[in-house]
Amino acid sequence: MSSKYDPNDPEPAHLSFRSFINALRDDGDLADIEAPIDPNLQAAAITRLVCETDDKAPFFHNIIGAKDGLWRILGAPGGIRKTPGHQYSRLARHVALPPTASLHEIMDKMLSATHIPPIEPEILATGPCKENSIEGDDIDLWSLPLPQIHQSDGGKYVQTFGVHILQNLDGSWTNWSISRAMVSDKNKLVSLAANPQHIRLIHDQWAKEGKKEIPWALAFGVPPTAAMAASMPLPEGVSDPGYVGAMSGEAMKMVKCDTNDILVPANSEIVFEGTLSIEETAKEGPFGEMHGYTFPGKSIIGNVHKINKITYRNNAILPISSCGRMTDETHTMLGVLAAARIRQVCQDAGLPIIQASCPWFAHATWTVLKVDTTKLRALKTSGKEFAKKVGDLVFNVKPGFAMHRLILVGEDIDIYNDKDVLWAFTTRCRPNLDEVFFEEVLGFRLIPFMGHGNGDPIKGGKVVSDALLPVEYTTGQNWETCNFKNAYPKSVQDQVLKDWESFGFAKLQE
Repeated sequence: MSSKYDPNDPEPAHLSFRSFINALRDDGDLADIEAPIDPNLQAAAITRLVCETDDKAPFFHNIIGAKDGLWRILGAPGGIRKTPGHQYSRLARHVALPPTASLHEIMDKMLSATHIPPIEPEILATGPCKENSIEGDDIDLWSLPLPQIHQSDGGKYVQTFGVHILQNLDGSWTNWSISRAMVSDKNKLVSLAANPQHIRLIHDQWAKEGKKEIPWALAFGVPPTAAMAASMPLPEGVSDPGYVGAMSGEAMKMVKCDTNDILVPANSEIVFEGTLSIEETAKEGPFGEMHGYTFPGKSIIGNVHKINKITYRNNAILPISSCGRMTDETHTMLGVLAAARIRQVCQDAGLPIIQASCPWFAHATWTVLKVDTTKLRALKTSGKEFAKKVGDLVFNVKPGFAMHRLILVGEDIDIYNDKDVLWAFTTRCRPNLDEVFFEEVLGFRLIPFMGHGNGDPIKGGKVVSDALLPVEYTTGQNWETCNFKNAYPKSVQDQVLKDWESFGFAKLQE
């Protein structure tokens, strides 16, 4: 069946969006939907329910209004699954790991290129993304089957899972990022970019030199590894193509745009080529965001992108993210990869942090940090001092921008288990006395308690919550956990497990 939809694509799943779709089908994690589907809310509604039930990724082959190969739609490319042992298989496929990979293994893979030389891209003369084109006055976005993601969104959000590509002024830094963009005219998009996002930093560099516009491209259906890198807050100046090359062990295959010098992945499904205006702005939003809210009628001022040319593959595929309450790509990719980078930043600074996670239920606003308490005790520090040191570091770097609560826990907590995290937070962190608050740092205005709550919408509202008991700073753990694994002898546990199903209970998940 896979060959029907993907003829002769030689690249593996992590380096080809089409091969990735085939891999999901082979995993039993793809719903091929042939019925006509309306891009106005219906496709996004199906995708949203998939996200809320952890079901198969929906692949819509028959989008109402599609023409000339634009477009089919894949929803929930970075969602999680309810299949035991394969919950993170979609993310694993992004980075060439087996479908059984753990979240920790996926984060480790994404960090694996941090301290090794980049592998620069291989530049091809042409590629599949050049099979078809539309340019100049022939571009009319309104004639395309644009997705309406939520009923109260301010417009059609064609961009929810494409990769913005920009370079700094001298071309030494290529930045990839995933941020929303709404159609504002037949050949224009308006996007949201705020400090400390790198797209804003590059924008400001060009503006400082008196430039009026920046060469730009937006690539949809890129190699999955590229989408992961674009979701990860890499350090300023680190070019995504070289980082992806180092992580995957081979050069990314890229081609130059026809109307500017921006390089895009050669097998991208769709590419918008054009410019990001320094001066032109427009209203953007509202949009139903990753925290699970839409505020109807509430728009902000965004940056305008002009599209000069569209190139695309035969029978192209547009990926969409139907953002909202957990769990979608904004949680599984933005949140998880921010946590991975926070771990790296802490370790590089010499702090005894051994793991980091971004629990789904916190909608990418919390990071949980597991502490090596043996090394912690060697520091001869207090809870307040340590919490302040961690907060001063994390809340002043880009990976910590969207995170508003850091929770410190000990080695006995499985930070990828929500029940463990909530147990530690609710039983070990005394409100106020075990917390350090930060009001003089950048805040993330899209979180409702920031942009629609009390106080400054872009400053403060952050806290480090210390869920390490005082004894963990001095002599070590002095309690026994009252659960099946820790409160009974192993011989008793083994006998209970042996007889479990014969007692009439359901088979336990591994």
